[in-house]
This record gives sequence, C-alpha cells and structure tokens, in this order.
Amino acid sequence: MWKRTDLEEMLDNQRAFFSTGITRDINNRLNYLKKLKESIKNHEDEICEALSEDFGKAPFETYISEIGIVLVELGHIISHLKKWAKPERGKTPITHLPGKSRIYAEPYGTVLVISPWNYPFNLAMVPVIGALSAGNTVFLKSASETPATALIMDKILSQVFPPEWVTVLRGSEVKDFVLDFKYDYIFFTGGPYVGRMVMEKAAVHLTPVTLELGGKSPCIVMADADMALAAKRIAWGKFFNSGQTCIAPDYLLIEEKAKTLFFDEIRGAIKKLYGENPEASPDFARIINDKHWKRIEQFLQKGEIITGGRSDAGGRYIEPTVIDGISPHDPVMQEEIFGPVLPVITIDSIDDAVKFINEREKPLALYLFTKNNGNIDKVISETSYGGGCINDTMMHFANGHIPFGGVGSSGMGSYHGKLNFDTFTHYKSVYYGTAKFFDNPFRYAPYTKFAEKIIKLFMR
Repeated sequence: MWKRTDLEEMLDNQRAFFSTGITRDINNRLNYLKKLKESIKNHEDEICEALSEDFGKAPFETYISEIGIVLVELGHIISHLKKWAKPERGKTPITHLPGKSRIYAEPYGTVLVISPWNYPFNLAMVPVIGALSAGNTVFLKSASETPATALIMDKILSQVFPPEWVTVLRGSEVKDFVLDFKYDYIFFTGGPYVGRMVMEKAAVHLTPVTLELGGKSPCIVMADADMALAAKRIAWGKFFNSGQTCIAPDYLLIEEKAKTLFFDEIRGAIKKLYGENPEASPDFARIINDKHWKRIEQFLQKGEIITGGRSDAGGRYIEPTVIDGISPHDPVMQEEIFGPVLPVITIDSIDDAVKFINEREKPLALYLFTKNNGNIDKVISETSYGGGCINDTMMHFANGHIPFGGVGSSGMGSYHGKLNFDTFTHYKSVYYGTAKFFDNPFRYAPYTKFAEKIIKLFMR
C-alpha cells in the first residue's frame, strides 16, 4: 500500500537517477527497450490470463488490442530511435550566416503516466514506452479496476527496469495524492471529468500535459453505403471489448431509407460474431464492474430495441443491443455509453449529420460509411474530431504511423510512433555564433540610417 511519503521518496530517487545521465544514453535506452520487448513476449500467456480475470476477455482479442499493438509500437521505436534522437540541422537565415543552427532532442525528466481500465495493458504500456524512448524516468499509475493486469505489468517492468527508472503505482489509495507532486510531464488517459482535475493540478506547477479523453463518437451511414460491410464493421467496432472502447462508435446517424436493410444486416453480423447467444460466446467480454453495468443497463429502458436487450446483473452481461427511436434528449445521448448499446438517430441528408455533430462537443473519433466522395469531403472538411475512418471503424488507432489523439473536450496532444517519442521530448534549439572575424557590425548601437537600410534589405 502506497503512502504519500513513499511516493515523495521515490520521486527524489527518480530525479537523482535521471541526473546520472543513464536514461539519456541512447544505447542504454535501446538495450532496455529490447529487453522489455522480450519480457512482454515471454509473459504473453500471463497477460492474457490477467485480462481474462479482469474482463473475461478472449485471448485473441487481448492479443490484437493489447499485446500486439504494444509489441508493434516497441519494434517501430527500436528501429527508428537513433534517427529520431539524433541532433537535427536547423535552417539558418542569411542574417545569421556563417553561423549554424541545431535542434537537440532532450527528455523532460520525470513523467507520470495515468492509465485507464478499459485497455489496461495497451493504454499504459504504449505511453510508458514513448516516455522511456525519449529518455525519461516514469511513474505509471495503473487502473485500480484491473488489479490482475496491473500486477503483471508491475512484474514485467520491474524485471527489466530498476524502480529509480520505472515505478508502477498499484492500488486505489494512491489516486488521492499522486497529483499533489511536481512532475516534468503528465500523460493521462481517461474521461473528461478527471481530465479537468489533472489539468488543474498540473497547472499549479506549470507541468505540460497530454490528455487522451473520450466522448460520443458518431458513426454516419448513408443510403449508398455497402450495408453488409457497414453492419459488419460497425458491429465489430461497437461490441469489441463489450463496447468499452473510447473510440467505439457511440451512436449511429443513418438515412431513413437505409434503416431496414441496415437493421437486417447488423442482426446477422452480431450473430456471426457471437452466435445465437452472445452470453455463451467466449469472445464477448463482460462489463468491468457492477457500477458500470447498472449505468449501461438503464439505457435499455427507452426506445425500440431492434436486436439484443437482454442483460444479467450477476454475470455483468449486457447483450449487443441496437435501439431505434432515440432522440438527442434521451439519457443514452447525454454521456459516453462505454458499453454494448448502439442508439440510432435518423437523418435526411449528410447536411443533417454534419449539423448534428457540430452542435455537440468535438468527438474523439468519427466514422462515415458512404461511396460518395462528396459526402466524404464534406464530413472531413466541415467537422472536427480526433481521428477516424471512412468505411471502417477503429482501424486508425492501430496504425502506428499516424498520430492518435483528441481535440477539444476529447483531449489534447497525440502519440503513437514518432509522435510518441515527440510527446515526451523537449526540442531544444541552439544557434552557434560566428567567429569574431565574421561579426556583423550592423546589429550594434549606435544605430545608423545606413545600418537600418542594410538590415531592412535582408529582413523583408
């Protein structure tokens, strides 16, 4: 059990360790990241067991959404780290010649990573890897709702890194004081409510932050879309991890004339994914705890259930459910659902969809199913969101070559791949002055009209 004095002592230890320069050495970083990759691979079965214990998550789903993404991120960073960390040549204007400019990548220092419970391995380890690749020391505050996953992460990280380099903060008690201390950078993944608290605490010390939040991510289906494909990919994205995904399609905006066919197709898609009885499927996860089950179950009370609707409190089970006849004022539309319930709102045109989205907070993700390039151009140019897909769901998150992050109330800052390194790196600019022989006399007082003409000639 962590106490305030324990954390204070570990902070001092990490700062002292950082000051030795060990974490700055690029070869040290690479060697330890390679060891971390091997350690994760050696503990794959234990990670799957932990996620099954915490979530009832299928091993395949655990691998593709937790372990595999982390290993790909590690491999990408290991392959490119030397290039990213190398000093860059900056452009030097003619007024500064023959001097030269350089940009140096340096770590912030001590980083706090606060991870969520819905993807407790992936969303903890990926930012930790980014922070380590940049040369920082790290405190990882793991989610108390997933204790088995927190334990295996602690085991993996402590086998590779000394506590002065990486410390895992497990347990619920530490959340009461973890933000009271000064860090050099804070990376938080979670909801907007706690995100505001993190930002307020960070502001006391002027600590920079990345906030990966959530929100109600819309999914638009136009009548010209491939309905079978749309239904299959929406069902997969919505009900993956039982809907407990920050980038899951939160609600559906669909043209009236497409609804009948879409409903038929999504019933079939759910059946193909999870069988006649999803409760018996080993591939359908459970709700994380009783509190969240009760919150989500209430959403089943309003609207016309097109498919699904069954639930079991004892097993924390809610069937994959699609509900029609929903209005923007219904409870299911007032907060991020974070569960296997898909509300449907009817639209008449793409303009209706754009207007509906723009009247609300900026979402973390947006999905559009259409064959019309005009619809695609309109949605991309006239709406603001963190990221998304055309004719697919969630796949942008799994692409480590493009940034992932929110905008507005869905977050600030981004990561993955090179952006993961950049997020935890301060880029320090240095100008190397000229020798005395090349000293420009026109920049010094007393100023003359002739000097003014010369300076204006080069600075316009």
